[in-house]
Order: sequence, then C-alpha cells, then structure tokens
Amino acid sequence: MGFLRFGAVVLSLQSTFQAVLALSTGDVFSRANKFVVNETDCDNRHYTYQRLAGYGYVPSNARDKYGDTLGGFGSAATIDRKTWTKKKGVYTGILWALPDRGWNTNGTLNYQTRIHKFEITFTPNPAATVANPSPPNLQLRYLDTVLFIGPDGTPTTSIDADATGYITYPGFPHLPVATYTGDGFGRPGPGGKRISIDGEGLVLNDDGTFWISDEYGPYIYKFSATGKMLQAIAPPGAYIPQRNGSDSFSANSPPIFDPSRTVIPSNTVSGRNNNQGLEGLTRSKNGKTLYALMQSALDQEGGPNNPYRRQARLLEYDISGPTAQYVAEYVVTLPYWTDPVAKTLKVAAQSEILFLGDDRFLILPRDSGNGHGQASSLSIYRHADIFSISPNTGATNIKSPNNDAVNAAIASATGVLNAGINPAAFCSFLDYNVNSELGKFGLHNGGAQDAYLLNEKWESLSLVPVDGENGDNGEWFLFSLSDNDFVTQDGHLAGGTFTYADKSGFNLDNQVLVFQVKLPEKSNP
Repeated sequence: MGFLRFGAVVLSLQSTFQAVLALSTGDVFSRANKFVVNETDCDNRHYTYQRLAGYGYVPSNARDKYGDTLGGFGSAATIDRKTWTKKKGVYTGILWALPDRGWNTNGTLNYQTRIHKFEITFTPNPAATVANPSPPNLQLRYLDTVLFIGPDGTPTTSIDADATGYITYPGFPHLPVATYTGDGFGRPGPGGKRISIDGEGLVLNDDGTFWISDEYGPYIYKFSATGKMLQAIAPPGAYIPQRNGSDSFSANSPPIFDPSRTVIPSNTVSGRNNNQGLEGLTRSKNGKTLYALMQSALDQEGGPNNPYRRQARLLEYDISGPTAQYVAEYVVTLPYWTDPVAKTLKVAAQSEILFLGDDRFLILPRDSGNGHGQASSLSIYRHADIFSISPNTGATNIKSPNNDAVNAAIASATGVLNAGINPAAFCSFLDYNVNSELGKFGLHNGGAQDAYLLNEKWESLSLVPVDGENGDNGEWFLFSLSDNDFVTQDGHLAGGTFTYADKSGFNLDNQVLVFQVKLPEKSNP
C-alpha cells in the first residue's frame, strides 16, 4: 500500500478495489439536487448531507520524525482554516492531529503525548461511482511533531494514572500522575513520575497554542505552540473519579511493565467512568468560548452500565481572559443503537463535537466493536449528528453547587434525568455507513475484513469551506479521521527503539473520510 520516507508519508494509489456491499445502513434519497444523501431539520435549521467527497489514509507503519509509529492520530484533528486554499479545483491546508495514549493493547506505556502536523491535498472527484470508484483523492504529507511537556519541562506520559495521589505545580490544580519503573516500556531505566494524559479533544487557537481534553482527569490542558503546558482546567467535583473516598485518576488500564496491577474497585464509584472522559472539545469561532463534552454519563448517573449511560454532561468555559472561567453546563442525551447479535439496546457514546454557531453543534456518536480488525465488520451506528442548546430548545443550564459537587447526580443510576432538567435537542444527521457512498471510493461497511473496510473508531470532525474562502454559500467539507489504536505488525515507539507487532495480526491504516454538507444560512463554524 503506502510507504514512508523519513519526514514525509507518501501515499500510493490503490489500484484495485474490492466489491462493496449493495445494502446500506442508510437510505439515499432521490432529490432535485444533484448531491443529496440525507436532509435533517433540527431546531428550526435545515442541514443536508450532500455526498461522500473524499478518502485518504496514512499507512499503519508510517513513523514520525522521532521514529515512532504515526498511529491513533484520529483521536482529534483540526484543519487550520487560515491555511485552507483552493486553486484550480485542488484544495490544500494544514491539519493538526492528536494521537491518544499510544499502542496499549498489551498495556499502557510511556508514550509521550504529542501532536502531529500534516499538509493535506484534496482533489474532489464528483464523477466517482460504485461501478467506477475513485482512488484515494486525499493525500496527507507528514510535516512535524510537537511533544508535550509539563510546566517544569518534564515530558508527559500516556501510562495509566496512579489510583491514588497526584502531582502539583504552582498555579495548577492537582494533576493526574503516573509512577513508572524502568523506562516505562518494560525495559531497564531510572523510573519516575510524569503527568498522565490520554488526549482525546483538540482545539487550535489563533495564536498557535492548543487546548487538549483528556480521559484520565478528565481535564482540559492548554499547551504552547512548542508543547509546554500553560494552564489546566479541572472540571467540577462531580466529574472527578472517586475510589475509596478520594480522587482516583486511574482508568484501570495496567501498564505494560506491570500487567497484573489491579485497582480496587475496578470502576470508580462516581465521576468519569474508566476511559469515558472529556472526549469532545470545540471552540466558538470568535475564540472566546470553549465547550467540552463527556463521552458518556458519569458513574453516579448510569455511567458504568450500558444502556444507562446516556446522559453526557457538557461544560462551557469563557476563555477570553488569561484563565478559563466556568460559565454553564448542559446535558446531551446520547442515542441508542441495537446490537444485532445480543439483541439489546446500547448507548452510542460520543467521540467528538464541533461548534456550528448559535449554540448548535455537530456530534459524533458511534457504536463500538464493529469494523476493521474487530469481531464484527458491520457497524450499526456511526454518525455525525446535531445537538442544540439554543434558547428555543429549553435546554437547562444545570450549573449549580448541588449538581457539581463530588458524588452529585443529575440523573438516576438508570440514566433517568432528574425532574426539571431538559436536555439539548438532538437530531440524527449524517450516516458514515451508507455503502452506496462508501463504494465510490472502494470502501465498505460490513463484509470482508480487508483494507477497504472502515475502521471501528471515528473520533474527529473538522469543517472547511467548499468555496475555499468563507463558506458563504453554506457548503462545507467535513473531515473525519479514524483512530487505529496504533495497530500494526511493524510498530515502533521510544524513539524507534521499542518494536512491536499487535497480537491481533492486523494492520489498520489511519483512514480519513471527507463528506460534503450544506449548513443552514446562519451557521458560523
């Protein structure tokens, strides 16, 4: 497929394509408009999914400038709108992408949190059909990597946070910390302590700094353009994971150097559920407001149990000043999907949000355990949907001492909202799994476990205008990247000195989809 040259990923064209499934999990409607897959009305606004416009990938064994596998970077991504240009029908821009906690199918390890920079080149091919599919029309050229460090210059880590304790710095809240032995990869070394981060959300600021949300805290961190931690936002006490009467940041994900490590109890009794932290992060266009959404419900509100973990809390912060100020909080009720094997309802936990203007957002809820490298190849629910907290919806601002204290609950243990709380309006919109669209690029949902099957985890959203300027005509390209969990048979970490082959036997490329959508006239993403 593809191959790597140090400092750049070169993507070869796929010359052959697998036959795709004729059936689709979404319906394609015939409209007067040339491109219409689905239309949705939500909170008095009209949205159109026009078509799947593009596809690209980075090979599973590609490496960054430090010699480490370029994996997992679909956890969050954003295109720098200032760099987006259109010339003779070809688009170019700079994309920033955030990996999560490195290869961890055999245990978490001492992978330093980082962000990658790519140059993207996108050439739409509207003539593509299932009968005559297009090769990949999106190329990603790797440019650079920024490594993240703490306030004192110590590298951050992806090792699961300690079950007890924390690390402190002047002007910062108590931060999750991981204590490791050896080099943190199961080899000899001096050991140490580092701030533990599992990055899941990304916002690029106009001055080149970054906001990163994570799952361990669940916290939000601000980093300089060169990777130094500048600020940390601790959420209200209700979000902070609790075990045995105190803060406990561990996600019960044992490290590779101590795979038998146990945390008691395995689940937290309140606060964020294991590996269900602040997955969604976005910013208003004017740069003054930051929004962060939990992946699913807090433990005391149904979090540990599917299908009760529907009520996800949304935090709103004023970031116009030198330090973030907590100003509001809402609830987003996540959708259900039906497991075709177990015949049970499950919650589609969300993986990203994206601000659209006027208190409206895109949201990426999805199923799990379905896709390339999974036991099932058929995904049932993988969407870019819409939610709104505008005054029209009556969504309740739940920010209060009673709702935000440690152990405080806004819903029952079975996920029923307390009386008087109205959630955001929620509307189904864009289905990733429409095979009649995927087939235009040789891709498919369900069927054979091959390189053209969609990956399981889609975790990022970024919008850029089709006109290459300001999007005044309402048409936008929606980029979405998959998180491949660093699954490859040719893996490298620790500056290339630690090699691995994932026990699954799979090579999962980092896939990227580009959808074309039409947003309402008043949108301001």
